[in-house]
Amino acid sequence: MTSAALPLARTSSLLVPTVVKQCWLFMIGSALFAAGSAPVLSEQMGSQLSNLLFFIGAWFFTAAGLIQVFLSGAVAVAVPYAPGRMVRAEWLTASTQSFGTLLFNVSTTAALHAKSLTAQEKLVWNPDAGGSVAFLISGCVAFIAFAHTGSRWKLSSPACWSVVINFVGCVAFGISAIGSFILPGGNTVNDDFATWGTFIGAICFFVASLVVLPGAASRHRSQQRTAAPTSQNG
Repeated sequence: MTSAALPLARTSSLLVPTVVKQCWLFMIGSALFAAGSAPVLSEQMGSQLSNLLFFIGAWFFTAAGLIQVFLSGAVAVAVPYAPGRMVRAEWLTASTQSFGTLLFNVSTTAALHAKSLTAQEKLVWNPDAGGSVAFLISGCVAFIAFAHTGSRWKLSSPACWSVVINFVGCVAFGISAIGSFILPGGNTVNDDFATWGTFIGAICFFVASLVVLPGAASRHRSQQRTAAPTSQNG
C-alpha cells in the first residue's frame, strides 16, 4: 500500500461498521442520558440542558442501532416447515431496538420545543413510550437470539451478562415512560419513576456495551492483523 493511499484507507476504515464502534456509540449515548437524568445533577442543570443531552444522546443511540442492524445479518432463514422462511431473532432484536432509538429521536427533538400539554403528550410522550415498548420487545427477543448462537448461560460469559443487563435497562426505560405520562392537569404520573427509570436504563445500556467491548476489541484487532498481510501484498 502506498503512502498516498493511507489517508483514504483510514477514512474508509472509519466508515466500516464494527461491534467496537457500536459499543462506543451506545456507551456515549448512555452516558449522555445518564448525565441528563442523574437525580441531583439533572436538578442543577435544569430541564433545558437535560433535554439537550437527551437529544444528543439519542443520535448516538440511533447510530449504534443502525450498526447493530447492519451487523445482525440476513433478515430471514429457510426452515423445513411452513411458511418456509423464518425471521431471525438476531435481526429482529437489532431492528426493534433500532426502531426504538428512532422514536427516541422524535421524542427528544420534540422535547426541545414542545410547550403545550398536547404537544408534550403527542410529540414527546407517545414516541418515548413507543421507543420503550420497542426496547422491551428487543430485550425479550435478545434472549432467544442469544440461545440461537449456541452460547451457554454462564456467569463468566460477558455476552450473557450483556443480554441480562440490557434487558434490565429496557425494563427501566419502560418504567420511566410510565412515570412520565402526562396527566390532564399537566403533572406526570411519578417524577421519581421517570427520572430514576431513565437513569438506571442508561447505566444498564452503558454497562451492557462495556462488558462486551474488550472481547469485541480483541477480535477486531485479530481481524486487522489477519487482513494486514493481504493488504500489503495487494
